[in-house]
Amino acid sequence: MNSVLILNQDYTPLTVCSVQRAFMLMFLKKADLISEVQEKKLRSISQSFPFPSIIKVKYYISIPYKGVVMSRHNIFKRDGGKCQYCGTNKELTIDHVVPRSKGGKSSWTNLVTACKKCNSRKSDYSLDKVGMKLMKAPVKPSYVTFLRMNTGIYRDDWAPYLNPKKFSA
Repeated sequence: MNSVLILNQDYTPLTVCSVQRAFMLMFLKKADLISEVQEKKLRSISQSFPFPSIIKVKYYISIPYKGVVMSRHNIFKRDGGKCQYCGTNKELTIDHVVPRSKGGKSSWTNLVTACKKCNSRKSDYSLDKVGMKLMKAPVKPSYVTFLRMNTGIYRDDWAPYLNPKKFSA
């Protein structure tokens, strides 16, 4: 509950930060408050300030690459820390859906989280050959999806900025 969504000047999501960092950006007049947590306040000895939930920077920040780096950690995050074949969260590793020996690449759409047992069972065979199915197809997460995964927090007031298609008229 102590995380704040930071929006760029054009209202696209930039990152998530602490309440303290967001307050400093607002206090230094580098960001504007967009949404606050009504039930909470930030207090000093003599003043009370809004508890930020969403802020927007005043000047556009150009970020040339807003992709998600493919790494073991990020694949585990994308898959929710669960084996994509059986759903367990024990003894996890990475599996190539199409084995490398059969021309499979190390890509977002071919790597999944798998437990050691399922990974051994599948070996270097196709899913059809061993009668296994994926719980969900592996996809490359967007930057916004990755922001949601990494914060572990999802507030209703963040929805229009993190799911713009759902809320556009």
